[in-house]
Amino acid sequence: MKKSILFFLTMIMISGIFAGNPAPSTKIEVYYFHFTRRCTTCQNVENVSKKAVETLYPDKVKSGDISFQSVNLDEKAGEAVGAKYKIEGQTLIVICKDKHVDLTEKGFMYANDKPEKLKAEIKKAVDGMMK
Repeated sequence: MKKSILFFLTMIMISGIFAGNPAPSTKIEVYYFHFTRRCTTCQNVENVSKKAVETLYPDKVKSGDISFQSVNLDEKAGEAVGAKYKIEGQTLIVICKDKHVDLTEKGFMYANDKPEKLKAEIKKAVDGMMK
């Protein structure tokens, strides 16, 4: 009888511990796809985007919940990643599971002269995926 009660209490404690833990987070990936030959704007889109992700979400980048990846489509590995997401050219995209937000146009519009606007667009897209 004592063993049954002890077992029952142990199971209640264990279930309470796991019930308090949130579900595992979903990884958010920010990709900048490019080719080997790039203009200044292409390089700025990458630099501003990478810095935005790292400064806006330092803890989540450190934990691996959010990542920034620059992918060269001219390289074999880059071709494979590009094919996976059906990317064929310079693209700035935020992906989480089956959702994605294409920020390419805004990236090229803001990277040179209004980097804070690009940072705000990245924040809006990433925050929207965290909801």
